[in-house]
Amino acid sequence: MISRRVSALESYKTETSSARVKLSSNELSIELPQWFQRRIAEEVSKIPFNRYPDPESKLLKEAIAKRFGLKEENLLLGNGSDELIYYLSIAVEEFNRGVLYPVPTFSMYGISAQILGRDRVEVKLKEDFDIDLEECLRLVEEKKPALAYFAYPNNPTGNCFNEESIKAVRDRGVFTVIDEAYFQYSGKSWVEEALSRRDTVVLRTLSKIGMAGLRVGFMVAEEGIVKELNKMRLPFNITYPSQVIARLMLTEFYEFVEQAVKTTIQERDRLYKELSSMEGIRVYPSEANFILFKSSLMPADILHKRLLEKGVLIRNFSYMIPDCLRVSVGLNWENDALLEALQAVLKEA
Repeated sequence: MISRRVSALESYKTETSSARVKLSSNELSIELPQWFQRRIAEEVSKIPFNRYPDPESKLLKEAIAKRFGLKEENLLLGNGSDELIYYLSIAVEEFNRGVLYPVPTFSMYGISAQILGRDRVEVKLKEDFDIDLEECLRLVEEKKPALAYFAYPNNPTGNCFNEESIKAVRDRGVFTVIDEAYFQYSGKSWVEEALSRRDTVVLRTLSKIGMAGLRVGFMVAEEGIVKELNKMRLPFNITYPSQVIARLMLTEFYEFVEQAVKTTIQERDRLYKELSSMEGIRVYPSEANFILFKSSLMPADILHKRLLEKGVLIRNFSYMIPDCLRVSVGLNWENDALLEALQAVLKEA
């Protein structure tokens, strides 16, 4: 029989509707030249698909370490950072101690805790979307959570939390995970703390810098923490094609990634300015590759539907934050299509 824990779960929500312009999943819009695609095809054609991949992903780990200025012994690779969230939720202390995280945030923190039967200690963010430290510390004292997750920047709000608030929670004896999925867009990191402390780890992913389809995430932590968690890692968790293509992206073609990230940051700032100038639209500042906004002219459900009818798919977050929607920052023409569709919908309203 299926356990009550699993029966009570709600599936992870994502947008799967078909649209000409897809700005719903925080992917990096990047246009790769044909010669680069041929280079990938050339390397993929050499893969012996009847063989298992390198279980340690040594060449890819070496490329990640070199690219981001890290040591290989401080890295643990996962099938996306989602897999690493599972490992941490399993490994840190016993299941009778809970997991703390602010809400709204990335839903996999809560889903992982619920699957394991761990208490979910949720702390509602303040109106400015920063951590409610007083409430956090009260719940730490009352609930005694063993583990805390902080997305930095936070998804879906786009802001980086106050550093001192995070440290105050950690200083109460709570093992702290800093999820830096959007690090390239904020430039803010806790890596140095993760390398020097045994109560802090950092999660990163290649998904937000043009490699979402490869499903490669990595954890940065003190060497002893990496060794312990590596015992749990599923065998061959990074596929052969992912190892090969991600390594190429990080070594031979990373200049394309860097340029696409710079362009996205420029487009984010432009999109923020354009949205802010629209009547009835409230826009929230972002340090990620997406923007959260709301309209006072129509409910989010209706606005989401009307935009989709015009061929633009964004993410409806009204189930988390009343009347709010989140738009990923795309290429120039994609962002123009969003602005044009949004203006048309609002004019109709």
